[in-house]
Amino acid sequence: MRLAKNPLLTALRSLPSHARLASAAASTDSHGSVGEHLRSEKASLRSCNDTLRSLLRSTVRRHRAEALSVLRGMLAPDSTCRPDSNTCAIVFSSWSKQSLPLDNEALGLLVQMANMGFFPTDAFYFTQFINRLCRSGATSAAWDFVHAVKDAGGAVETPACNALLTGLAAARDFARMNLLFSEMKGMSVRPNVVTFGILINHLCKSRRLDEAMKVFDVMTSPESGVSPDTITFNTLIDGFCKAGRLHDGLSLLDTMRSSYDCKPDTVTYNSLIDGFCKSAEIDMAHELVARMEKEGIPPNVITLNTLVSGMCRHGRIGSAHDFFRRKQVEWPQVKGNVVTYSTLVGAFLHSNNVGKAMDLFDEMRREGHSPDSVTYFTLISGLTQMGRLDDACSVASSMRENGFRLDTKSYNTLISGFCKKKRLDKAGEVLREMCEAGLKPDAFTYNTLIAASCKAGDFATVNQLLNKMVDDGCRLSVVTYGALINGYCKAGELDQAMKTFENMSASVVPANTVIYNILIDSLCKNKKVDIAVSLIEEMQVKGVPPTVTTYNAIFKGLRDCHMSDKAFKFMDRMSEQGCKPDCVTMDVLTEWLMAIGEMERLKRFVQRMTPQGESPDPSAVAGL
Repeated sequence: MRLAKNPLLTALRSLPSHARLASAAASTDSHGSVGEHLRSEKASLRSCNDTLRSLLRSTVRRHRAEALSVLRGMLAPDSTCRPDSNTCAIVFSSWSKQSLPLDNEALGLLVQMANMGFFPTDAFYFTQFINRLCRSGATSAAWDFVHAVKDAGGAVETPACNALLTGLAAARDFARMNLLFSEMKGMSVRPNVVTFGILINHLCKSRRLDEAMKVFDVMTSPESGVSPDTITFNTLIDGFCKAGRLHDGLSLLDTMRSSYDCKPDTVTYNSLIDGFCKSAEIDMAHELVARMEKEGIPPNVITLNTLVSGMCRHGRIGSAHDFFRRKQVEWPQVKGNVVTYSTLVGAFLHSNNVGKAMDLFDEMRREGHSPDSVTYFTLISGLTQMGRLDDACSVASSMRENGFRLDTKSYNTLISGFCKKKRLDKAGEVLREMCEAGLKPDAFTYNTLIAASCKAGDFATVNQLLNKMVDDGCRLSVVTYGALINGYCKAGELDQAMKTFENMSASVVPANTVIYNILIDSLCKNKKVDIAVSLIEEMQVKGVPPTVTTYNAIFKGLRDCHMSDKAFKFMDRMSEQGCKPDCVTMDVLTEWLMAIGEMERLKRFVQRMTPQGESPDPSAVAGL
C-alpha cells in the first residue's frame, strides 16, 4: 500500500539536513498534519523544537507557515509536546529579527504563548521583541503582550516599558502612554531618565509644552530619584524654541547649569539659535554664538547654516555672506556644505544678483561639494524668475550631465518662464523633452500652456492641449476654464466664451468671482448688459460674492446703455453687502450721475458707505 504524500514531511526533508531534523522528520506521521502529530504520543519536545528552529531559520517562504503550524500544535490543549524555555528562546529570538514577517496569525500565537506563561525571561530578548513589534506597527500587539506577561506573573522591566512607550509615542497614543506610566508603579518598575525623556519628547513634539514641564517636575521631584540630563533639557529647549517661546528656552538654559550641573552642548545652542533666527532676532542669535564660543562649545555645520539661512530669510544677505567668509577662517573645523551654498545662491538670485549667485555656485563645485537637486532647482527657478531663461536651460543641461533627472516641478518652471516671455515654441520644446524623459505633464503644465496659447490667440493648439490633458487623466479645473474664458473674451469670441462657461456649469467645477468678472466685463463692453445683469443675479443665487471689480464693470455697462434705474439698485446692493467703492467706481458714478442730475443720490451712496464716526474718503467726495 502506497502512503499519501505529506507536504510538511516533504518540506522538512528539503531543509539542510542534520541529525536532529532528520529524526524529527522521520518521526512525523505521513498521513497527518504537524498539529495532529504533536498531539500523538510519538512526538518529543526535542524533535518539535528542532523542527521549529529549522523552519524558522529557513529562507523558503512556505516554511514560515509550516513553523506556525508546528507552534499551533504545541499550544493546543491536548498537545503532548508543550513549549518549554527552549521553545521560547527559539520563537522569540527568531521573531525579534526584522527579516521574519509578523502577521496577525503569528502575533496571535505569540500573545497566546504569553497568556499561557511562555515568554522570554531574558530582559534583552524581551525588550528586543517589543521593539520589533512596535517598529512593525503592531503597537497594540506589543501592549497585549506586555500585559499578558504581567498577568502571567512575569517580570516586566524598565527597558521593555521604554520600548513600548516609544512605540505608543510613534502611534500618537498618549492615553495609553499615560496609562502605562501609571501602571509601572504597580508593577514596581522604576522609570529612568529614558522613560521621562520619551514622555517629554512626545509632549514637546505635540506642542503640549506645559504638560511636558509637569512631567519634568515629576522627574525632578525627590521621590523619583532621577536627574535630568543634557538630552532632557535639549528636548525641552527645542520644543519651546519651535513654539516661539524663546525666553522659556533661555530660562531652561540657565536652569540646566545652575540647578542640575548639566552642561549645554552644540545641540542646545543650535536649537536656541534657530528659534531666534526664525523670530527675526538675528542679533540675539549672534550673541548666542558668541556665548557658545566663549564656553568652548564647538559649533558645527548646522550652527553655520542656521545663521546663514536666518540672515538670508530676513534680507541680510550681505551679512550672511560676510558671516560665512569670517567663519571659514574662525571655524576651520566647520566647512560649508551644499546647504550653505544653496542657501546663499538662492538668496543672491532672489535679490537679482546673478553674478554673485553663479560665483558661489562655481566655488561650491571647486570646493568639492556636488550640487544636489535642490541646488539645481534653486538656480533654475531663480534664473527663470529673472528672465534668464537661456542660462536656466544651461543649468538644466549641466544637471542632466551630472546624473540628475529634472523633475516635473523643474520642467514646469521652465515652461512657465518661456510662456511668460511669449516664447511658446521654446515652451513646446521643453514639453517634448519632458515627455521624452518619461515624465507626464500635470495639470499645472497644461494650464500654463493653455493660458499662454489663449493669450496668443492660438486656439488650434489650445484644443490639442485640452484633448491631451484629458487623455493624460488631468481634470479641467477652475484655472483651466478661467484661462479659456479669458482667452476667448480677449479674442472677441464671446459666444465661445459663454459656451465654455455653460460647459463649466454642467461640470463639477463651480465658477468663481474671477470668471464671472471676466464675462461680465466682456459682456458689458459688447453692449450685452442684460446677460451681464443675469450673471450677477446668478452669482447671488450661487453664493459667489461680487467684488468692487464686478460692480465697476456693470456700472460702466449700465452707463453706456443709459440704464440708471438698474444702476441705482446695484448701488443699494453694493451698500448692503458692504463692498467698498474704489476710485474707479467713484469716477464712473460721479461723471454719469452728475450728467443726469442725480448727485444727491450719489451723496447718499457715499454716506452709506462711510462707517459711523469716520469722514468720507476725500477721493470719493472730491467731485461732489
